[in-house]
Amino acid sequence: MKKADRVRWWTYLLLAVATLACVFPLYWMFVVATTDTAAATRMPPEIIPGGNFFHLAGLVFTTVPFVRSIINSVIVAGSIGVGHAVLCSLAGFAFAKLRFRGRNALFLVVVLTMTVPTQLAVIPQYMIISSLGWVDTLQALIVPGLASAFGIFWMRQHLSTTISDEILQAARIDGATTWQIFWRIAFPLVRPAAFVLGLLGFVTAWNDFLWPFIVLKSPEMYTAQIAIKALQNNYVVDLGLAMSGSFLATLPLLVLFVFVGRRMVAGIMDGAFKG
Repeated sequence: MKKADRVRWWTYLLLAVATLACVFPLYWMFVVATTDTAAATRMPPEIIPGGNFFHLAGLVFTTVPFVRSIINSVIVAGSIGVGHAVLCSLAGFAFAKLRFRGRNALFLVVVLTMTVPTQLAVIPQYMIISSLGWVDTLQALIVPGLASAFGIFWMRQHLSTTISDEILQAARIDGATTWQIFWRIAFPLVRPAAFVLGLLGFVTAWNDFLWPFIVLKSPEMYTAQIAIKALQNNYVVDLGLAMSGSFLATLPLLVLFVFVGRRMVAGIMDGAFKG
């Protein structure tokens, strides 16, 4: 018992240290957002919040169209999250349960695309978006991100281990079409995994900077990350103002995690203990 208690004590200590290491950057960002630029460079670092947050937050909203930027981020990230949950599930179902010529070779190509850095696709992707006339529009951000190789691989593995071929054969005998089998049988069974994948897609799209910075030109089309960049001019960086914008842009993610964090963890653990 003493040995078990000692192991448990060290486990909680490590978890506490890891939690502190994860939370402190967010807390320090709030500290700088409530003081000024000097707090970011002072040694030892400032750890007590100041009383300047509402002033700096007001400057954020007056310097850039921040509310519009948050709305744009919600539209883009929400669309990509839903697209990941549905389209990647549909593609994963095809690779896991349907039989067609070249299935394994095509799936191998999908997996291999994960080894290619995303920066290499920027130029051809921009050429396609430009030819479609989508530059400086939200669809330029939404359409390329509706599905991903990782999402297809994730859902293919879940569908392979969750749904047996006998269930699909019984449904076909009862006259169900392929779409009915997916939507009424397969998708409800892997909904927790699809929900987690949608959240991951939402957070990734919310935090994306490179691609929106390339295709968005006008301030009314800015996402939250590009609006934060617009708070800084080319010569002077007001860290207090930038940290205020960063903290305001992080708040929606924190609120989202408060409401769906338990369900997200449950979905991840459900996949971890399958089969």
